[in-house]
Amino acid sequence: MKPAPDPGLRIAFIVILAGVAAALHVAKLPPAVPVLQRELGITLVQAGFLLSLVQLASMGLGIVAGLTGDGIGLRRSMLIGLTLLTAAGYAGGFAQSVQMLLLLRAIEGLGFLMTTVPAPSLIARSVRASQRTRMLGVWGAFMPLGTALALLVGPDIMAWIDWHGWWWLIASISLAMGVWLARAVPHDPPHAAAHGHAWQQRLGRTLGARGPWLAALTFAVYSAQWLSVIGFLPALYEASGWTGTLGAVLTAGVAGINMVGNVLAGRLLSRGVAPRVVLWAAFAAMALGTFLAFSSLTEHAPVLRYGGALLFSAIGGMVPGGLFGLAPRLAPGEQTISTTMGWILQWSAIGQFIGPPLVAWVASQAGSWEWTWVLLGACSACGAALAWVIQRHLARAGV
Repeated sequence: MKPAPDPGLRIAFIVILAGVAAALHVAKLPPAVPVLQRELGITLVQAGFLLSLVQLASMGLGIVAGLTGDGIGLRRSMLIGLTLLTAAGYAGGFAQSVQMLLLLRAIEGLGFLMTTVPAPSLIARSVRASQRTRMLGVWGAFMPLGTALALLVGPDIMAWIDWHGWWWLIASISLAMGVWLARAVPHDPPHAAAHGHAWQQRLGRTLGARGPWLAALTFAVYSAQWLSVIGFLPALYEASGWTGTLGAVLTAGVAGINMVGNVLAGRLLSRGVAPRVVLWAAFAAMALGTFLAFSSLTEHAPVLRYGGALLFSAIGGMVPGGLFGLAPRLAPGEQTISTTMGWILQWSAIGQFIGPPLVAWVASQAGSWEWTWVLLGACSACGAALAWVIQRHLARAGV
């Protein structure tokens, strides 16, 4: 007789798909930039603001979204976030000016946070303890999956239904996920909203504990590298003659393969592999990958450079997968998991905000990309040191 399906796993996968829907709102813009430049006449600077507004929202509101999720309830927070994404997405399809798009982009940034910050806590609450770490690792794949999908299908869809239809399509996906989540995920326990810890107490416990800071800083040095590499890959491809559709597919491949590390980290941690081993392997692969991708020694070996980018993304994906899996253990209590996640995402956004300009400055000073790997390798070294401290912290805490 076939065993009955685990309802907790079903809920977890619905939450993960809701995260992918939110990620599509963030990732829908890069393939649309050329179209928006033609149709709305936006400048590169305005395009940059459109790209960065989500990160600016995360930089300022990450921990606020976490406090809200812990306070009003995890399911309710996700539904509010999906509603904001849906409304801003549909309205964006009617926008006729860059100013309106900028305003709606800021709303999407808030909706993204309200959707994604409570999700790991909701997954952890829904699945059995033996499945928690593995499923939280799978959750880490929501962003690379959404990014890869948008990069792959976005240009073709916009050629068919224009950028307005692209906005409306993604808004429809988030609407469908909101309806599915509302029907399939049980209501928050009454105490989640009515008798939870006061937000000041949750904030104080989170920022006063060592674990959330360690996770947040580790995520920051990872994300600084991640966006720097993904953001400047097209420039490397163009120098190698890989442009157009080929360049888009190659970039999507690097973004998508990040899911391998996300899932692998959760499996390794659930099988008892030490967190420092998982994180050390990831940061070592990232350091080697950036050397292969940017070093002058590989300048005339584009395939080797692409292989370095794949290595960087695939094994480097164990960092977010591992940190998401460790979040319940690094949070100072069950009532602060979402707040801890918000703090982690806030520092992730800070890393993404600082990393690319710093890498670009080093490249401009050197006159080429050949020394970029030194800066990125230093980030990996910092990450490895933080991983060692995380291991010692967990050992002392006995979690």
